[in-house]
Amino acid sequence: MEMLPVKPERKAQLDNYARRHGQQDTAAALDEVLANYLEWEEQEYRESVEAIRKGYEDVKAGRTRPAAEFLEELRVKHGFPH
Repeated sequence: MEMLPVKPERKAQLDNYARRHGQQDTAAALDEVLANYLEWEEQEYRESVEAIRKGYEDVKAGRTRPAAEFLEELRVKHGFPH
């Protein structure tokens, strides 16, 4: 198995994570944490791409409004000062 350099403070965090999750093997804990993060990051990427695509389609179809109108609505909704 290839060893990756890990800072001592990160190793301590990982050891703590492994203990809290009932794992004896720090490498298994690292694999779990990394898999969870990469899955989350991929989902965020897909959602961002889809949101941009939808926004672009709205612009192309003319479904827009002036920014000043939106910002005023936001200001009123959340009670922001002028």
